[in-house]
Amino acid sequence: MISDRRLARFRQILERRQLDLEVVLDNIYDAHNASAVVRTSDGFGVGAVNLLYTEEAFPDISKGVSGHVRKWTTFHDHTDAATCVETLHARGLEVVATRVDPAASSHLEIDWTQPIALALGNEQRGCTAELIAAADRAIAIPMQGMAQSFNVSVAAAVVLGEAFRQRQAAGRYAASWSDEKEAILRAWLEREEPWEDPPGPK
Repeated sequence: MISDRRLARFRQILERRQLDLEVVLDNIYDAHNASAVVRTSDGFGVGAVNLLYTEEAFPDISKGVSGHVRKWTTFHDHTDAATCVETLHARGLEVVATRVDPAASSHLEIDWTQPIALALGNEQRGCTAELIAAADRAIAIPMQGMAQSFNVSVAAAVVLGEAFRQRQAAGRYAASWSDEKEAILRAWLEREEPWEDPPGPK
């Protein structure tokens, strides 16, 4: 039986969760980095994490690296970039993909208060060409040093931090409830039983 304190904590978290803000991990092959992005997403109240893996194997999201939040994260798996974007569009989300490109818009120029999905690729390749072609626009973080880009988990924190700043200023983190959040709460209550970790390195 869940305690009243635990139930109140669940509700408090969900009241601030941004169901119209999602993240896409585009073939991030390093499971440590993928897990770190999941932790960052949870910290900023991201509604869901989409795992798009067309070239790499799906990652084993580490319980430890993710800060034990994977149990409370909504995941959607995708094996095709165009279908992934179509699915996000069907949920009413604009899709912006990060890339190392001087012509890309700065992440500071984006209106993050609108329904939106942030797609992140790995540091070496960035987002795949297929996802960039299907996305609504490309963005980049303005770099001021010799490095061309940040580690992907750092990039996630930088961009989602800006999204948080804008949404908080707009009052989007005020407590709110919906049928969808009620459904998530019920799913969480079912998961409150002891949770078995999948096999693989932790």
